[in-house]
Amino acid sequence: MVIFLEYGIAEHRIQELLHVHSKSIALKKIVDLLYEGFEKYSWVGIYLVKGDELVLGPWNGAQATEHTKIPLGRGVCGAAAASGKTEVVDDVSKDKRYLSCFLSTRSEIVVPIKKSQVVLGEIDIDSDKPAAFDAHDVVFLEKVADMLSTHI
Repeated sequence: MVIFLEYGIAEHRIQELLHVHSKSIALKKIVDLLYEGFEKYSWVGIYLVKGDELVLGPWNGAQATEHTKIPLGRGVCGAAAASGKTEVVDDVSKDKRYLSCFLSTRSEIVVPIKKSQVVLGEIDIDSDKPAAFDAHDVVFLEKVADMLSTHI
């Protein structure tokens, strides 16, 4: 597994992917890059808003999630989509909103993808490590979401 030493390297690569590939291919390659590039990211997916629910788009991880459609406002993903704010859950076992996907998941970050304050989708990342996501992840993933907002 490749581990990026700098978030900046990944950010630059994501910009390249968005300029070279079609939307669907770019989104899949970005999900793959995040999953393969950061060891603590055990599952990475992009959900897109369709009507009043989130619909799972490209993802990468050891196994598929059963949550391919999530109503807005339900779970951590739905809460982030409804509020338009990044959600970081250090311990999913202590958050009543968490929709259990994998027994190994310990923490989660959900970053809305917004354009003009309208939520278009979100980046959802699980980790098998508790409290895996820090301020660097938040800043980096919010930049990624901003880049994605022009391609969704």
